[in-house]
Amino acid sequence: MKTVLMVAEKPSLAQSIAKILSRGNMSSHKGLNGACSVHKYTGTFAGQPVHFKMTSVCGHVMTLDFLGKYNKWDKVDPAELFSQAPTEKKEANPKLNMVKFLQVEGRGCDYVVLWLDCDKEGENICFEVLDAVLPVMNNAHNGEKTVFRARFSSITDTDICNAMTRLSEPDHNEALSVDARQELDLRIGCAFTRFQTKYFQGKYGDLDSSLISFGPCQTPTLGFCVERHDKIQ
Repeated sequence: MKTVLMVAEKPSLAQSIAKILSRGNMSSHKGLNGACSVHKYTGTFAGQPVHFKMTSVCGHVMTLDFLGKYNKWDKVDPAELFSQAPTEKKEANPKLNMVKFLQVEGRGCDYVVLWLDCDKEGENICFEVLDAVLPVMNNAHNGEKTVFRARFSSITDTDICNAMTRLSEPDHNEALSVDARQELDLRIGCAFTRFQTKYFQGKYGDLDSSLISFGPCQTPTLGFCVERHDKIQ
């Protein structure tokens, strides 16, 4: 029989979905990284009997960072981080060995069904999972479709079963928009954090901080909090 690999965004979500789709008739074991379980059961897919393997990641598989010298504060002008500094994708949590874990579970599978959260971040993680598993999966025959996306809004029997019967495809454009947001966050956040940390240290005697952080999201949010505090006062 063929094998279907299914991947959710969190271990608890994977377990819940597997219980619903298998009607509780499944076996489970811990994966090689010790953080994600693998739930196995048999069923039907595309009109044929198959083995299902349901597992998960733990959020993003990959993260974005600068290369080499650009991670050294004293060797780079913060302004260079906006355009000149090259970036690379690397594992978000190397201790989890998530790429290796996905490759071990994906090896020899015939189909993959992505149960990542139904937002842009989830769409981006879909393609992080695909980058890991597609090279080790069995080759498709006669142009057969092998990648599917499940879309759901709640963890109920009805919603999960309906999602399984109405599988679609992952949206690459949404995933790319997250890549762009990640790069903007990295470049803006690091450049301004380094600039203002260096600028303000030594100017105020009571500024006891080795890092004065700036973030495109956290800074406006802090502004809202300060504005509200001022109104209350």
